[in-house]
Amino acid sequence: MSERITRIIKHGCVYLLAVAMLSACARDAKRTSSEIADASKPSPYIPATSNAQEALQPEYKVQKGEFNTEDYKKIDENEFLAVNENPLSTFSIDVDTASYSNVRRFINNGQLPPKDAVRIEELINYFKYNYPQPEGDAPFSISTELADCPWETSHKLVQIGLQGKNLDISKAPPSNLVFLLDTSGSMNSPDKLPLLKQAFKLLVNQLREKDHISIVAYAGSAGLVLEPTSGSNKEKILAAIERLEAGGSTAGGAGIQLAYNVAKENFIASGNNRVILATDGDFNVGVSSEGELVRLIEEKRQDGIFLTVVGFGTGNLKDSKMEQLADKGNGNYAYIDSVQEARKVFINEMGGTLFTIAKDVKIQVEFNPTRVQAYRLIGYENRLLKAEDFNDDRKDAGELGAGHSVTALYEIVPAGANAKLPKVDALKYQEKMTKLEAYASNEVMMIKLRYKAPQESDSKLLSRAVVDDRKNIESASVNFKFAAAVAEFGLLLRDSRFKANASHERCLELANQSRGEDEEGYRREFISLVEKSKDLLRKNG
Repeated sequence: MSERITRIIKHGCVYLLAVAMLSACARDAKRTSSEIADASKPSPYIPATSNAQEALQPEYKVQKGEFNTEDYKKIDENEFLAVNENPLSTFSIDVDTASYSNVRRFINNGQLPPKDAVRIEELINYFKYNYPQPEGDAPFSISTELADCPWETSHKLVQIGLQGKNLDISKAPPSNLVFLLDTSGSMNSPDKLPLLKQAFKLLVNQLREKDHISIVAYAGSAGLVLEPTSGSNKEKILAAIERLEAGGSTAGGAGIQLAYNVAKENFIASGNNRVILATDGDFNVGVSSEGELVRLIEEKRQDGIFLTVVGFGTGNLKDSKMEQLADKGNGNYAYIDSVQEARKVFINEMGGTLFTIAKDVKIQVEFNPTRVQAYRLIGYENRLLKAEDFNDDRKDAGELGAGHSVTALYEIVPAGANAKLPKVDALKYQEKMTKLEAYASNEVMMIKLRYKAPQESDSKLLSRAVVDDRKNIESASVNFKFAAAVAEFGLLLRDSRFKANASHERCLELANQSRGEDEEGYRREFISLVEKSKDLLRKNG
């Protein structure tokens, strides 16, 4: 009896296998001659090195709500530090904006974002501020302002603003750009590869004849889709993008290797050499761990090739990995959740996205202990540096793009205030500060900046003192009020233990007072997000 059952099962399996093979043949027979011709080309999206089995992998569709493997690095918020024990604060600038558009995506979908998806400095730096343009040969200007802290009135807030020099794109150096595009199966959803195509078509339409574009796509392995092509031949570039299809596993490391090799082979000595990586970050073949990829990127940046990382999609976004790659690759990180955001990144702010005007930009602040008891840097947790790193030109730091603005906020506790701070034992061998000059000065802090020209290895130094002009929040500038409103929103989203008396109502009041001209409507959209998050918080109890 058991032998008969075994034969029936075997025959059944053979029958099912035959049916599956006939179905596959029928599907293949329906392919048009043009599709077959495209498939025979050496490198539309499937590289010539891919085998047939990889090429015929089924589509990978992500159903909404099916799973969520999004990855965010834990943020340990900066503490208040006593000036007597920690007089110096040192960090690298950050021009990334990905956190803001990602947070927006969550809120617009009716969810509050995970706490660690909220990087407050990226929320603040998503917006432009009316800082003055630099004078002379300096690549950026420095602006400072000090006023009352809106969420803790016994504290002060210090704003440091850098404004990169605007660039006339028509007169910008020629570009050698390599589009490194993820065409793996995980990109097969409307908010990934289809949106990616739309975004990069917008960028292509901005290119000039002297710009050259190459396209590398990666799925099971990496391949060259488009050899270096002049920006004047837009039809050829757009057609190559349009042919891309999603399927296969994700060989991100191999793609990065190939993209940098292509960029190096076509290097323009006096030009803009950049790899633009577009992906959901879900690398799973070959070099794929965050550590391995970061080391690879650190090695490749030595060739003078910059990196822009653009994130797409939901469900399996590897945010922390992409942020690290951009950080270590002398570049920036944006997240595109809509065509409108693509327009902001690739058209409205194209200079900042693609053209670096200063690299390894570091800020070091020395606080006057006679004026400041303690301080806290708001955000930039992933960008902190050691004090000695400031003068070490070998130490990597952030890059500033043309027209970019960077804002940093310190919350400070004035000297003499009744503050509860972490206690440190008294020092036995250090001299207490007794210089009369420090007591007589109205300087709160001294700001120093170091930066390098994009093709140079030696840094230059700038410095600026900040004085206490006893300004209250009502008399603060539009720039100050809006940055403070965004920071307060970030504290609320993170449910920060430093939020003190922060509230959505106060945040909205400040934001409405400081909308300014707002030609693109970004500040108006911010106000809408605050209102939506307030409603979500109320609904969630």
